[in-house]
Amino acid sequence: MSDKPIDIIKKGTDEIINEELLIKKLKSSKPLIIKAGFDPTAPDLHLGHTVLLNKLRQFQDLGHTIIFLIGDFTATIGDPTGKTELRPVLSNKEVLKNAQTYKEQVFKILDKKKTLIKFNSEWLSKLSAAELINIIGSYSVARMLERDDFKKRFKSNKNISIKEFIYPILQGYDSVKLNADVELGGTDQKFNLLMGRYFQSINNPDKEDSKQVVITLPLLVGLDGVKKMSKSLNNYIAIDDSPKDMFGKIMSISDDLMWKYLDILSEKSIENIKSLKVEALANKINPRDIKFELGIEIVTRFHNKVEAEKSKNDFLKVFQKNQNPDDIKLVDVSEMPLPNLLKHVGFVTSTSEARRLITQKALKIDERTIESIDEKLPAGQYLIKLGKKKFIKVNIIKSLK
Repeated sequence: MSDKPIDIIKKGTDEIINEELLIKKLKSSKPLIIKAGFDPTAPDLHLGHTVLLNKLRQFQDLGHTIIFLIGDFTATIGDPTGKTELRPVLSNKEVLKNAQTYKEQVFKILDKKKTLIKFNSEWLSKLSAAELINIIGSYSVARMLERDDFKKRFKSNKNISIKEFIYPILQGYDSVKLNADVELGGTDQKFNLLMGRYFQSINNPDKEDSKQVVITLPLLVGLDGVKKMSKSLNNYIAIDDSPKDMFGKIMSISDDLMWKYLDILSEKSIENIKSLKVEALANKINPRDIKFELGIEIVTRFHNKVEAEKSKNDFLKVFQKNQNPDDIKLVDVSEMPLPNLLKHVGFVTSTSEARRLITQKALKIDERTIESIDEKLPAGQYLIKLGKKKFIKVNIIKSLK
C-alpha cells in the first residue's frame, strides 16, 4: 500500500502551518505552486541545502509546480536570521556569479523539465519608491522586534540596519508575486516564511485558502557537530565535492551526528534506521559500518555507485591498512621552502599553519617524517603526505638562476 501524499510530505518535516489547509490543497485538482528561496550568498550548494531540495523533489514527483527562487535582489541585503551583527554587503557581481553555480547544481536533485527558476530582482528591482514604502508600511517595527535575533541585538545596543527589517518583508512579498501555495524553509526561517502568509492575507483578506502553507524542515548540523552547516564556517559537504572528499567527510563525523544525518539525509525508512540503532546499542553492528553505508548512499546520489565503492576502498586503504591511495595527483612545482610548498599545493591556507603542522610532525615525504621547517628538497619527484588525509606527488623543477 503506497503512502498518501500528505504522509510523503510530512516525513522529515519539523512543522506544518497549517496542515488542514495543506490537505485541502493537496486534494484539489490543480497542481500547487511550491516555493523555496535560496540567497546565493556563497558559491556552491551543500548537503544542508539538499534537505529542502529533497522535499521539493517529493512535491515535484507528486505533480506539483516547483519554483526555485534565487534571491539575487535580497542577497544584496543579506538575511539577518540568526545573525548577531550586521552582515557584509555582497556586490551584484558576486551574487550573480554564485547564482550561476546554484543553477548548475540544483538539477542534481530536481527534475530540470519540471522546475521553474526565478530571480526576485525580476519584480523587486522594478518597485518604485512609493510602492516600496507602501509595502513596508504595512508591517510595524514593534512586531519586527519580536524576532529573537533583532530583540537580542536591540537590547545589547548592536546595530540593526533598516534594510534588515526590509529583508523578511520582501521575502513575504515574493510569495504574493508568485502566488505560492506552499513555502519551504529551515526552522530558522519561520518568521520570514510566515511573512508570506501575512502579505497574502492583506492581498486577499477574505480568502483563507489564498494563504500559503508554511513547512519548516530541520537544519543540518555541520561537520563540527555544533553549528548548522555553512560554507562560511567551513563545516560543510558541498554537493560538488569529489567522491573521495565527500566520502571522507561523511566518515569524519561523530557517531552521534551520524544518526542525525541518517534521519535528515538518508532515504532509509524510519523503521530501518530504528533497527540500526537497536543493533548498534547491542554492539551487534559497528557504527563505522553504518557510516560506510551512509557514505556510499550520499556519494552515489551525487556521483555514482562505482565512484562510491572506489571512495570506500581508498578510505580503507589509507585509514585501516595504512596504504596510499591509487590516484594520487602529480603536480610540477619550482623549488621553494616547505611551508610555501604546502600552501602552494592547497594543503594549508597559510605558511604559519604549515610551520605549525611540520613542528607537530604531521608531514611525511616519501614516508619519512619531516621535523624541520628548514629542510630543503632538491629537484626530483616526491610523495608528500600531510596528516592522514592529504596526499600529493610533486615534481620539483630546479630553479633557473
